[in-house]
Amino acid sequence: MAKVKRGLIYLALVHYPVYNKHKKIVVTAVTNYDIHDISRASATFNLDGYFIVTPLESQQKLSRRIIDYWREGPGKELNYTRNESLLRTDIADSIEAVVSKIEKIHGKRPLLVGTSARLTRKNKRFIDFSDVERIARKNPILLLFGTGWGMDKRIIKECDHLLPPIKGPSEYNHLSVRSAVSIILDRIRGR
Repeated sequence: MAKVKRGLIYLALVHYPVYNKHKKIVVTAVTNYDIHDISRASATFNLDGYFIVTPLESQQKLSRRIIDYWREGPGKELNYTRNESLLRTDIADSIEAVVSKIEKIHGKRPLLVGTSARLTRKNKRFIDFSDVERIARKNPILLLFGTGWGMDKRIIKECDHLLPPIKGPSEYNHLSVRSAVSIILDRIRGR
């Protein structure tokens, strides 16, 4: 049986520009859980890279210190699986910087695929989760996940495609970004 070629899929966790609960554009704080848990999900589902996007130098330094502890410091010997999951994790100051890095690696600009809990099915740019891998075999994809109360609507407008929001049986719809990432990656690459 022929092995199916895996597509090129990257993920960015966007901390700016995102909304707060008052619909103001803010920079959210990077959390230790998001670094570790999304790195682990990225490794589990064999993504090509995970980027933490924040323009704040203090948040970049903190993130780098946490990542380096597990990749190169005492954590490397303490927990080899944590080390392995963080090997594909990096930091960028903007979505544009991530796009440039991916373009430099692959010679093609990645397609931006946005996510949001607030999107409705009316949008014509929706694709099914099952389409992502097929598209990623032809062109790198950058999955964008927002923090806070979601990404600035201008980012959503710039996306080439959108994924449908995750809906449960209740009206409540405010998953942690870590949970949303894991569910979506399972829908894209789970077996």
